[in-house]
Amino acid sequence: MVFDTTDKELLEYLQQDCKQTNKELSNKLGLSVTAVYERIKKLEKAGFINGYVALVNKEKVEKNFTVFCHIKLAQHIQEYVVSFEKEVNKLNEVLECYHLSGDYDYLLKVLVNDMAEFREFMVKKLTTISHIGSTHSMFVINEVKHTTAINFENEK
Repeated sequence: MVFDTTDKELLEYLQQDCKQTNKELSNKLGLSVTAVYERIKKLEKAGFINGYVALVNKEKVEKNFTVFCHIKLAQHIQEYVVSFEKEVNKLNEVLECYHLSGDYDYLLKVLVNDMAEFREFMVKKLTTISHIGSTHSMFVINEVKHTTAINFENEK
């Protein structure tokens, strides 16, 4: 599949608002409605688009206390890695989990209502996972930038 400038523009528009109609997108891109439809289907089929989501207001659902947790495993062996990753995937409070290089093995992005809920999460859920050697938590004071959009501007 050829991934061209028009595809990049289309993805940028869809990332801004995926509920735009094909007609609205066709007007912005200077393409026919059918051409836009076919490009979207092509991008979906090729795996450029993984899905469509609604971005929820964290404050409205009382989940606006963001914490980043560094996790160090007791030992960095396959059994511990597989076990930890399986268990952390079951935790609804964890929005993101990254396996890292450096001083810590994992970085978790945790979303809860407040400090009390985070403490409960730590005591009753996270620290009950086997093979965790240590944790280090950082609390977000202010969200300066948050986006889900991948920008293609430098590639045009």
